[in-house]
Amino acid sequence: MEIFGYIASVLIGVSLGLIGGGGSIFTVPVLVYLFGIDAFLATEYSLFIVGTSSIIGSVSYFKNGLVSMKTVLIFGIPSVISIFLTRNFLLPIIPDSIFKIGNFVMTKNIFLLLIFAGLMIAASYKMIRKNKVLEIKATSSQKNNAFLAVGEGSVVGFLTGLVGAGGGFMIIPALVNFLKMPMKVAIGTSLVIISVNSLIGFFSSVNDLKIDWNFLGSISAIAIVGIFIGTQLSKKINGEKLKPVFGWFILIMGVYIILKEIIL
Repeated sequence: MEIFGYIASVLIGVSLGLIGGGGSIFTVPVLVYLFGIDAFLATEYSLFIVGTSSIIGSVSYFKNGLVSMKTVLIFGIPSVISIFLTRNFLLPIIPDSIFKIGNFVMTKNIFLLLIFAGLMIAASYKMIRKNKVLEIKATSSQKNNAFLAVGEGSVVGFLTGLVGAGGGFMIIPALVNFLKMPMKVAIGTSLVIISVNSLIGFFSSVNDLKIDWNFLGSISAIAIVGIFIGTQLSKKINGEKLKPVFGWFILIMGVYIILKEIIL
């Protein structure tokens, strides 16, 4: 199964480079089901892999002036606060065994995976639905609502801290709809926000965990190769047209996780 895990690691980077998000949605399932890593540790690894990949992927957007640092602060500060609180205060108090019904035990790992699966299904909906919805919203509202962006930044930070997902599928619509940002700038800015969120989340909670740095470094390197591929593809292919493909794949994976953890 590991060979499929390494192949999937490339897709993490390709997704981030091509559409500015979605890569973190792949990461935890890849680590858990293809590499056999504990779900909680997988959320920690995911933060590092997605963070390093995103920061490399954002370089070309920086060079082309497609990153709004003001927006990084508006969106990023509440995200970072939420991540820190979630990783250091909420996750540690979740018990290893939450409840039991018959022979089924809701463990902490299953709980995190089910939340992740729900997040995947939500992300798939946003990626599958027609892009016209996003365009209509972006042009119909005349008010620049930075407060909504701050609120969504806090939600993204909470989800990033809880399950290790970067939240690009939420960040980009928020930047386009609330801050009226062009799509290319939204993708570049999203990558910077994801990298800051993920790396701060990782280093703020890594002290008590035993990290396999060789493994983590190799997966991160493969994902970085993928992000270079995705960035190059983005110059020739409209990433928006590929979003439904990623969306259907993520939907299938989300449903599979729910079935596997509860029924199979």
